[in-house]
Amino acid sequence: MPDRGSPSQVGERIESLLEQVRAMASPPAWQRVDELIRTILELYGAGLGKIVEITAAAGPSGEAMLARLAEDNLVASLLILHGLHPDDFATRVRKALTRVRPYLGSHGGDVELLEANDATGVVRLRMAGSCESCPSSTMTVKLAVEGAISEVAPELTKIEVEGVEPADHGAHNGFGDRAPKWTPLGDPPQVAPGAMAVAEIDGARILLCRVGAALYAYRDSCPGCAGAIHAGTLADAVLTCPSCAQRFDVRRAGRCVDDREVHLDPVPLLENDAGVKIALAQASA
Repeated sequence: MPDRGSPSQVGERIESLLEQVRAMASPPAWQRVDELIRTILELYGAGLGKIVEITAAAGPSGEAMLARLAEDNLVASLLILHGLHPDDFATRVRKALTRVRPYLGSHGGDVELLEANDATGVVRLRMAGSCESCPSSTMTVKLAVEGAISEVAPELTKIEVEGVEPADHGAHNGFGDRAPKWTPLGDPPQVAPGAMAVAEIDGARILLCRVGAALYAYRDSCPGCAGAIHAGTLADAVLTCPSCAQRFDVRRAGRCVDDREVHLDPVPLLENDAGVKIALAQASA
């Protein structure tokens, strides 16, 4: 099967195509199409259920194999679709938070799971500790959490977050009034610890910085002089602008070392075994 994107992207494409068919077909024709799709899904679901049943019956080795299969994004999405995933909704949410917690800590933040309701798909979280004076950082942390949960729990319908101001953060990171969208970096540049690289995504120049094992992303623009900052120097976690020599702490949401009210524009980033994703604004309608 050719690579058509992530399971969620494929799902969105299927929904779009179905809406187009619904708009073109007469009611009787659409009813037949709808019945056909449901029948095919039931057939594949029954087959997948039998595979899970046989695998689980194989004892510890089968259970280990099922756990490995559930770690694959594509297989996991199919197991969830048919109600066959070995982990329930709350367990998958907790695992997602465990994976993203080191990234939150690198931004001075943390998250606590208050509730994961499998009946409604609503998750309630409490955010804590992110950079209070930097709304962009708050948005970065929040989007990272939402992205991590959505990957393993596609039945998620809503995330309610305590500890995050309800103010509109859409103006930050150049998003304007458009909702951010996670965009995979198809062939991300290799960034060694202590090094930087520039990636262009949908016309935006993004500076990638690695400090230790953690990867950070910022708009390639200095808030002090408005010049590009990718030619600067990165020493430990301090990035120095090549033009105006202002210094920014990469690990603290790009906060200026000498002026806490000035900071780079951090861009939400998720890095895992599947690659690197950046949260950018969707194109204007």
